[in-house]
Amino acid sequence: MDGYCERLGPGLLGEPLNALSNAAFLLAAVYLIVRRPRSLLPFLLGLVGLCSLAFHTFATPVTAALDTLSILVFVLTATVLLTRFGLGVRATRAWLAVPAFVAFAVVVTVLLRGALGGYLPALLTLAGFAVVLRDRRLAAAAVIFAVSLTLRTVDGPFCATVPVGTHWLWHCLNAVVLTLVALTVDSYARTRSGGS
Repeated sequence: MDGYCERLGPGLLGEPLNALSNAAFLLAAVYLIVRRPRSLLPFLLGLVGLCSLAFHTFATPVTAALDTLSILVFVLTATVLLTRFGLGVRATRAWLAVPAFVAFAVVVTVLLRGALGGYLPALLTLAGFAVVLRDRRLAAAAVIFAVSLTLRTVDGPFCATVPVGTHWLWHCLNAVVLTLVALTVDSYARTRSGGS
């Protein structure tokens, strides 16, 4: 599979920057785990890094599916946890955020024909939580995600100008985005449980 500007050829080192930049996810996961998280998000962040690393080294349909699935699991879990701890919805109802997000994502993706690689629903959901919760950290995450999504989108079109591509920057910035989301969830979870 060859979907990125940087691919130099077949094999493990075909996308060196795209592969190495996944270290940002792994370092972020370690940082969050050391902080003794109140959720699974730091571990899922590490999983995103590992699955993305597998895809950018082996580049097969299986690793591509794992890459996409790991991101989806993180997004769905974060959506449920922000609903539970941020909005204060009871645990027995917070899981309804999953079908709500999926339905929203399908509608947006169909109407906009998969614009921005299908990541627009995640960006809109993140921005929505930032507005409803009036949370500056989530707002910052949404802005950074918009920038990273732009860099992901221009990877192909700007290939002649930037031969190494811009996808590796998508990884680095998304590690920041997912870290901010995990920190925010952790903060709300600690508040709901009465502190540390």
